[in-house]
Amino acid sequence: QVQLVESGGGLVQPGGSLRLSCAASGFIFKLLAMGWYRQAPGKQRELVAAITSGGSTNYQDSVKGRFTISRDNAKNTVYLQMNSLKPEDTAVYYCNCAPLGAWGQGTQVTVSS
Repeated sequence: QVQLVESGGGLVQPGGSLRLSCAASGFIFKLLAMGWYRQAPGKQRELVAAITSGGSTNYQDSVKGRFTISRDNAKNTVYLQMNSLKPEDTAVYYCNCAPLGAWGQGTQVTVSS
């Protein structure tokens, strides 16, 4: 079965950092693009960052220069390094494999002083 499990969320102060992880299983991870999305209360889910099987990346404008998406194919894991966090980054962050229509259950990121 396809499974995506996010971890690494938590409560941080503005300007702080977190590293999110998404452990994937049930498919040939290295062949597929992966992405991170987020959803804040009362708002729609939005793309944060994506990475292709070849390692090309793209980012939501609001996180460019602050977030970095990466993947370790040997570990079937996607990461999102989040630096210089802002209160507006507060959301549940979800891992996604678009070609399979697969989502994780999310990990909460709260940025607050």
